[in-house]
Amino acid sequence: MTRLTRRTALAAGGIAALTAGAGRALAMAQGEPGLNAVAKTRGLRFGSCVSWSQSGADRASFANPAYAALLERDCGVLVAENEFKWQALRPDAKTFDVERFADMIDYAEAKGMAMRGHTLFWHKTERFPRWLLDHDFGADPKKEATRLLTQHIKTVGKLYAGRIASFDVVNETVDDQTGALRESNVSKAMGGTEAMLDLAFHTARAAAPDAELVYNDYMSWEPGQGPFRSGVLKMLEAFRKRGVPCDTLGLQSHIWVGNEPTARLVGRQESDWRAFLDEVVGMGYRLAITEFDVNDAALPADIATRDRAIADYSKAYLDICLSYTQLKDVLAWGMCDKYTWLNGFSPRKDKAPMRATPYDAAFKPKPLYTAIRQALAAAPAR
Repeated sequence: MTRLTRRTALAAGGIAALTAGAGRALAMAQGEPGLNAVAKTRGLRFGSCVSWSQSGADRASFANPAYAALLERDCGVLVAENEFKWQALRPDAKTFDVERFADMIDYAEAKGMAMRGHTLFWHKTERFPRWLLDHDFGADPKKEATRLLTQHIKTVGKLYAGRIASFDVVNETVDDQTGALRESNVSKAMGGTEAMLDLAFHTARAAAPDAELVYNDYMSWEPGQGPFRSGVLKMLEAFRKRGVPCDTLGLQSHIWVGNEPTARLVGRQESDWRAFLDEVVGMGYRLAITEFDVNDAALPADIATRDRAIADYSKAYLDICLSYTQLKDVLAWGMCDKYTWLNGFSPRKDKAPMRATPYDAAFKPKPLYTAIRQALAAAPAR
């Protein structure tokens, strides 16, 4: 028996009252339209991930008035950082707990923002909930694995069909070292990763027929990514041959900036990256930047130096990606340095906070914010 739980944590109008003053103050202080307003003039959308709660000063919350003000000023689309993943939605094999995500999508809709669904299946075993790693697939493993994945996608897809217009159906199933498709207890029980991929996308199409279906991964434009990108291309080509209903490639865009002149970095990377994107759109896929931020671990500690390098490097990357009119969405993986996941996941050796996002830890726009604005404004119209 599947159980759906739902807790209404936001009193009617509570968030609006909490954040309206902060949002007005920010807009008046900057005196210019937000990033999504700029994006809309080119047929684009700008947005960000958002998370449910705070743990000390480490996590951002849409209920934090200062952070919510950034979202409401600059974003036209949101995505849950963690609250739509199996770890959050599936406490066990029989239960769906959507209460936190339900409140997040309610908030987005109340503010006139769209919502993405990330992700229907993250095919990386270290990101599985513990119970899934230990799951007993019984006497007929293929039947049980098929039931488990189908049940999840059907339940979540149908629950939010019409409210979520874009789903990351499968996340990170290509090995970043070899380019081969990853395997797991789920895919092995099903008969292989291709069978898992086909089932996931076809089930998502049936559950949410009008939604954009995305394959999302972190292949990047930095050197050494050739086998990874080739593996993604091979998978996308196989999708077309098998009739897999995938619409879009999600470019996570967790980019790394090296400690050398931007022109040299870009000159070394642009050609291969354009060749990769050319092949993707040549197969008829759309593009989306789904998780943009900048890792500055290789840069010196001086803030002005870091900010300039980050802004220049990001502008070059965004200009290249936005030159493809098949790309419609640009989402930052967080709006404020105070809450970036990188401080915990990939800390600098000198322990200085990362300068990874458009706003600093005091919620003030940085050169990266300006670079994003300029890239959006200069993009070809869609």
